[in-house]
Amino acid sequence: MKQSNLLAKTKKTISKDISTISHKYLIKGDFIEQSISGVYRFLPLGFRVLKKIENIIREEMNNLGAQEILLPTLQDKRLWEETDRWDNIDPPLFKLKDRHNKQIALGPTHEEEMVDIARKRVKSYQDLPFALFQIQNKFRNEMRATAGLLRTREFIMKDLYDFQLDKRDSSDFYEKVKRAYFKIFKRCGLKVICVEASTGTIGGKLSHEFMVLSEIGEDKILLCKKCNYAVNTELVKNAKKCSHCRGLLETKESIELGHIFYLGTKYSKVMNLYYQDKDGKNKPVSMGCYGIGLGRLMAGIVEVHNDENGIIWPTEVAPFNVHLIIVENVGDVVKASKKLYKDLEEAGIEVLYDNREDKSAGEKFVDCDLIGIPVRIVISEKTLKKNSVELKERKNKKLKLVKINQLTKFLKDVK
Repeated sequence: MKQSNLLAKTKKTISKDISTISHKYLIKGDFIEQSISGVYRFLPLGFRVLKKIENIIREEMNNLGAQEILLPTLQDKRLWEETDRWDNIDPPLFKLKDRHNKQIALGPTHEEEMVDIARKRVKSYQDLPFALFQIQNKFRNEMRATAGLLRTREFIMKDLYDFQLDKRDSSDFYEKVKRAYFKIFKRCGLKVICVEASTGTIGGKLSHEFMVLSEIGEDKILLCKKCNYAVNTELVKNAKKCSHCRGLLETKESIELGHIFYLGTKYSKVMNLYYQDKDGKNKPVSMGCYGIGLGRLMAGIVEVHNDENGIIWPTEVAPFNVHLIIVENVGDVVKASKKLYKDLEEAGIEVLYDNREDKSAGEKFVDCDLIGIPVRIVISEKTLKKNSVELKERKNKKLKLVKINQLTKFLKDVK
């Protein structure tokens, strides 16, 4: 894409109320902007990152054999009454009435909807197992929305639900999802810690959170230096020694990026989701649910991958692969840059081409560092004399001269 056509206006100054790094850089780089408190617009650059994250998650969900669906935002009060959560979930539901005076909720989660789908289709053990997932907007009536995308009232979430014959099958799938989550976060450039956690208002018998260590994190975890066991302090408070190996526990601040639950039969029993086994006996379906907040994950990536100049996007989630900058708007340089831009795109390399004529080279470099695309390529009269371009990876300061006719191959080797 030509940067002259990109709807993105970077900012030199932002509100003093913005304190977290991710919020600061995503606003300054024009990836997002606030609509109302706790609600954000994803602008073209932010939307591209969001879609990269979404595609990574979708690939790993498909690898699990899960089937993708899309459920409504507006949910029926009667379903929530079946689980006794209409008035009892925390944070409370966003509730509204339609023109027929019927009460409806904006969905913060979709256990009831998922079980309603399953109970209409599951009759026998032969109908199990299966897993369903969606990537969809959620609404949580937070008392205090803070830290940009880290705590919002409207957000995009991937939620996965599995339906199994029994506890053993549920446990097996639970472990498969754990492994899939580690893959997702690794592909997003993050090293996460799997933490034993509270089941909260979702409920169930077992729960784990996937945390990334960060000083601005709202969660505190206890981490064992000896065996790496980790637990949220919401579950265990004031503990000094690890319950697994008696090693010393260290308190760390962290950001929650994903949460998984073994639900057991909590929802299937109250919503009458049963199947007939081989002996003709009715048994409740065993379930689990697994969530990742996409906007929160985007913010978590920025919290980890940044420097004093801006964002440093990991390759798989970057809005573009290459930032091509023309520093002199003169004949030969313009002609060469246009050809290079075309050649890179034809090679399947996503390029942001800074062809802006109203910006100095210095302004272009500042924007480039702020936006954080993995590779910067500069073309100028000086580099053209050597039939080369100047290449710099965002994550380091080393400059390289690369021959133009070798550039495509070189870029495909850059991770």
